[in-house]
Amino acid sequence: MVLLANAQYVISGRVVQQQGQQPIDGATVTLLKNGAQISSTSSAGNGYYEFRKLKKQGLYQLMVEHISMQKKTVDVTVNSDVTTADVTLNSSAYFLEPLEIKALRASEKAPFAKTNLTKQEIAKSNIGQDLPFLLNQTPSVVINSDAGNGIGYTGIHIRGTDATRINVTMNGIPYNDAESQGTYFVDIPDIASSLNSIQVQRGVGTSSNGAGAFGASLNLSTNEFNEKAYAEINNSYGSFNSWKNTVKAGTGLINDHFTVDARISRISSDGYIDRASTNLKSLYFSTAYIGKKSTIRFNFITGTEKTYQAWNGVPESLLKTDRTYNSLGMEKPGDPYNNETDNYQQDHFQLFFNHSFNNYLSFNTAFFLSKGKGYYEEYKGVAAETAAGSTSGTAFSTYGLPNPIYGNDTITNTDLVRQLWLKNNYYGQIFSLQYKKNKDQVTLGGGWNRYDGGHYANIIWAEVGIPKDYQYYNVNALKTDANVYAKWQRSLGRRFDLYADVQYRNVYYNMEGFEHNPDVLVKRNFNFINPKAGITYSYNGLQAFFSYALSNKEPNRTDFEAGITRQPTFETLHDFELGVEKRASLFTYGATAYYMLYKNQLILTGQINDVGAYTRVNVPNSYRLGIELQGTAHIANWINAAANLTLSQNKIRRSDEYIDDYDNGGQIEINHKNTDISFSPSVIAGATVNILPVKNGEISFLSKYVSRQYLDNTSDVARSLDPYFVQDVRFTYTIKNKLFKEWNLVASVYNVFNKKYEPNGYTFSYIYGGKTTTENYYFPMAGTNMMFGVNIKL
Repeated sequence: MVLLANAQYVISGRVVQQQGQQPIDGATVTLLKNGAQISSTSSAGNGYYEFRKLKKQGLYQLMVEHISMQKKTVDVTVNSDVTTADVTLNSSAYFLEPLEIKALRASEKAPFAKTNLTKQEIAKSNIGQDLPFLLNQTPSVVINSDAGNGIGYTGIHIRGTDATRINVTMNGIPYNDAESQGTYFVDIPDIASSLNSIQVQRGVGTSSNGAGAFGASLNLSTNEFNEKAYAEINNSYGSFNSWKNTVKAGTGLINDHFTVDARISRISSDGYIDRASTNLKSLYFSTAYIGKKSTIRFNFITGTEKTYQAWNGVPESLLKTDRTYNSLGMEKPGDPYNNETDNYQQDHFQLFFNHSFNNYLSFNTAFFLSKGKGYYEEYKGVAAETAAGSTSGTAFSTYGLPNPIYGNDTITNTDLVRQLWLKNNYYGQIFSLQYKKNKDQVTLGGGWNRYDGGHYANIIWAEVGIPKDYQYYNVNALKTDANVYAKWQRSLGRRFDLYADVQYRNVYYNMEGFEHNPDVLVKRNFNFINPKAGITYSYNGLQAFFSYALSNKEPNRTDFEAGITRQPTFETLHDFELGVEKRASLFTYGATAYYMLYKNQLILTGQINDVGAYTRVNVPNSYRLGIELQGTAHIANWINAAANLTLSQNKIRRSDEYIDDYDNGGQIEINHKNTDISFSPSVIAGATVNILPVKNGEISFLSKYVSRQYLDNTSDVARSLDPYFVQDVRFTYTIKNKLFKEWNLVASVYNVFNKKYEPNGYTFSYIYGGKTTTENYYFPMAGTNMMFGVNIKL
């Protein structure tokens, strides 16, 4: 109310090209006063921008940027209620627009819920933790970590949907694992140091390449243009002996056409959980030829990871007394097995070609190859499995071998060490043709990719009866994915924009067996048509939209292991979104209401399939209904704040639960109605308060609240994660032109109040001795811990 009462001045105008005064859509217009940023906005389709409710008269600066134009800063003097300031930009001498990203991202006027993160915003939090942790303050996000400190294997949920339902692209190229559909950022360590922007689309969003979005999309971009040479050294150290070392350098523009950018990184940590150590290494190399009409770029990205396994979680019985307990490696008699590790290398080769035919028509294509190879190693011990009531992992019959006989003794089990390998090639092409003239923007695009994966396992040591490097299974899988899409956005005057989007997608699976049943052969073909449409209204800093999107999604590899007689069908999602946002110079606020109706959603019910494994089954009807609230406020030059709140209801109308009956054999079926979808909290909130006590210094207070999450789909509180509220503090200070071009000092204190909480876990139940027993396992996060960073720009 105070802001509204005091704000009374307006700066508005148009951003146009020098030649022909054609309006520029999507230019970033930043308002500054005395060198400090006050607000930022984007120009509309007609080039119009506006800053309203300024508190003071006097001199301001407008900094206007667009990827295909030369940056420009102009002074604007405010001495009346309304000040008009048109800005004319000159065309860049180079073709810089990353079309492979523009084709997939939702534009400013697209009718979808989205959040854009700039390079500067990413860098603020990038001192060692995995990419999901850098997204923690974006709406509807919940994160977790196996090791408990955000380094190594991490997870993310957006609107309650996990990473297998979040479509991830890197420079427009699909990144999700083709078989599991999950995303493993641990395989591309420190990719955040090479990102120049991220767009998070919540809901179905626009048509993209790769796996269908069933909750959100993450569009990552590394392709950027640095006109001048640069070099950076980033070093961080913190709790649990955590290190991050990064060296970045770029040549700038060579001979007016060539650029080279490179980065090398190393991240390591002992982890919060026992033995949950991490050793990550990565390399990024990009070179480009940039001309007036065309660009050619080649990227090579490689990452290796070695992490001690910590994916079993902590049993509920030890949660209060031994929160860092790790059972993995403990099957070995005596000391834990020292190489119970996950090992993987992933190499990405990307080749891009962008060309502008004229001011209206442009084309891009990219070819890619992703190679992956690795294994996880585990010790299987007879004594440990006998104590747990199972010897399946150590029995000779499990590996297709006869029981050896020594004298009069027949041996049925043995201690052993095995390696389970994955070796794959993932390759394909993407393309888009983009036309923009007057009131119309049209994009035609698509892609084709093929996944060829080999799954095999070797026993590298056994106490008795098994020769070294005995291979007990070797099965292959093939998946092809092709899609084409068309997007059309039309401006209806200054206030309305129409959007239409349709995609055709074909998916083909050919799986030649599975680990537990190599004789199950699966060939499936899916054809999907995914339409989207919406309308956007814009006026005086107010933007509102309504959209409908349909998405269909194929099952993943594990789902198909259900057996020939119980094959899953595809899932369908109808997504309705209604949003409104108000932008002014000193504040923004907005709300997005969504209704996501699922048909045949795949969920875990505890039911055992044909081969004795627990896999997901289709449930007819489920939904997510919620509202996302967001706001920012520039309270004064020394303080600003941002917050978001998601309130939702996430329900399965009817489902069945299956519990193993060890007394009588088989399973007991329990019917449920109107229960909560697992890992879907009804309240998610984030808040950031930034205080600038001195020039170039900032103190940020970051808060996160997540309400109760259920570990399964029964809404049983005994099988749930308690709500938690966590607060972090970040200190940054920048020193310029002292020995080096710039020093950036960072200190982050996580979980300031030492909250004991668990954002992830799993559960299972069984009947034994006439009673039902439920076992819960949790993944605790570390208490108070910290990281310190020194970033130097040479």
